[in-house]
Amino acid sequence: MEKFEILKGIAAPLPMMNVDTDMIIPKQFLKTIKRSGLGKNLFHELRYDMQGNIKNNFVLNWDPYKQASILIAGDNFGCGSSREHAPWSLLDFGFKCIIAPSFADIFYNNCFKNGILPIRLNQEKVDILMEQANNKNTLTIDLEEQKIISEDGNSIGFDIDEFRKKCLLEGLDDISLTLQKKEKINQYETKLKSSHPWII
Repeated sequence: MEKFEILKGIAAPLPMMNVDTDMIIPKQFLKTIKRSGLGKNLFHELRYDMQGNIKNNFVLNWDPYKQASILIAGDNFGCGSSREHAPWSLLDFGFKCIIAPSFADIFYNNCFKNGILPIRLNQEKVDILMEQANNKNTLTIDLEEQKIISEDGNSIGFDIDEFRKKCLLEGLDDISLTLQKKEKINQYETKLKSSHPWII
C-alpha cells in the first residue's frame, strides 16, 4: 500500500446521496480478484450508455475531472453490499480521498485498508468544498496536519482515528501490520515445531 502524505489534485463533485456500491462498481465486474483494471468500470452505468458509448452528462467524463484524485460526495456514500471492489475501482481510477457527510461503515473501513482516505465533514463544509469542485479548483489534503487546503489558502480541519492515520501515513495494510510481528511469529512457530512436531 502506498504511503499517504500530502495529496494535491482536482476535486470532482458528485452531489448524490446514498450512492451504493453497485452504482460504484456494478455486479458484472466483480468476477476478478485483481485490484487493478477496475477504474474503467467505475460508475459504469452513469459513465456509459447501453452501447458502451461515453455519456456527456456525467462529471467524470469531463475535463479536468477525468484526472480527479479527490471526490466530494453526498451523504451515506458507499452504502449497499460490502464489496471491496468498490474502493478498488475508485483507487484504480485515481481517487485517493473521498469527502462526504457520512459513509457506510463497511465501505469506510475498506477505504482505509486500501489506502484511500475517507473524510467525514458536516454538510456545510462539504457544500463549501462542493462549490470549489464545481469551479474546477484543486485541493490539498495534508493528512499529517489533518487539513484540507483550498487554492485561496483557506483550510478546513478534519478528524481521523490516530491508528488509521498512522497506517495511511506509513502505508500499512493488514498484511504489512502482521509482518511487523514477523520475528515473534517465527519464534512462536519454532517453539511450536519443537514442542508439537506432529502439528507442523
